[in-house]
Amino acid sequence: MATIKPLGNRVLVQRAKPQPTKGGILLPDTAQEKPKEGTVVAVGPGKFDENGKKETLNVKVGDRVLFSTYSGTEVTGIFEEGEYLILQQDDILGVLA
Repeated sequence: MATIKPLGNRVLVQRAKPQPTKGGILLPDTAQEKPKEGTVVAVGPGKFDENGKKETLNVKVGDRVLFSTYSGTEVTGIFEEGEYLILQQDDILGVLA
């Protein structure tokens, strides 16, 4: 399995798997909306602000996060299973409790 280390304020997230509908029907991939939540797999070191101070990230490995629909860059073909995204921390809407 390959590894990716995000740079700056970027985060690597494994997208959650689609859930069956309330009636128990699992729709094909082309007919369903992709989940907008996932688990943080890796975080970058942070970035420097205009004063040269390093800003740390607010998320950590293992956090379940919610992100916007069209944010990030999909990473395919590197990992064996699952869908992965590289997001900027600003694209993350919140951490799920």
